Amino acid sequence: MKKKVLISIYILTVLIGVAVFITANGFKGKNTEAVQAGEKVYKLQCAVCHGETGKGEGAKVGTAINSQIFLSSASDEDLSNYIKYGRPEAAMPAYGPRLSEEELQNVVAFIRNWQNGEMKLEVPDRVVGNPENGEKIYNMSCIQCHGERGAGKQKMGTALANREYLKYSTDEQIWINTAYGRENTRMAPSLKGLEGVRQLSKKDISDVVSYIRSLEKQ
Repeated sequence: MKKKVLISIYILTVLIGVAVFITANGFKGKNTEAVQAGEKVYKLQCAVCHGETGKGEGAKVGTAINSQIFLSSASDEDLSNYIKYGRPEAAMPAYGPRLSEEELQNVVAFIRNWQNGEMKLEVPDRVVGNPENGEKIYNMSCIQCHGERGAGKQKMGTALANREYLKYSTDEQIWINTAYGRENTRMAPSLKGLEGVRQLSKKDISDVVSYIRSLEKQ
């Protein structure tokens, strides 16, 4: 009996050790091979702009994508589309022609591996706003970094009027980006009650989103 107990304790210790190893190395079960393969592609194709750790510390212009807020608001399909179609007007090339589907999914797995957990971000059930008022708020609070009419500024703020960004981003995702910002970037939170210079109401943010969305049609 004592021997069985000792064996059980040994097995439990081993399992705990394996769990700790997996957690420490950031590997998530069956995705280990995909994550490792994706890391190689990322370092070759993406790190020069987005940085080795994905926090925008690359030699060239690239925003932080190793962001818990960003990763909690983007699905794997979103990440795939961002990489595949790029944002040519914002110096982000389309990697669809350069990468195989397997390589693409491996990069997504590698980026997803940065996520620590699912953040609960409060978003209106339906984002409806006044684009005219949103433009006024944008010109007071956002234009300094994102440029006139969302054109973007290098090393300041990404292009919001970008065709691919608007095509593959939902109103809810734009709302989250505006309200909660993105850590490790200049984009601080804008929602009232959070730590940010801008203290916008939920309605104000919906108005800004409506204005940004209107740029898609112009």
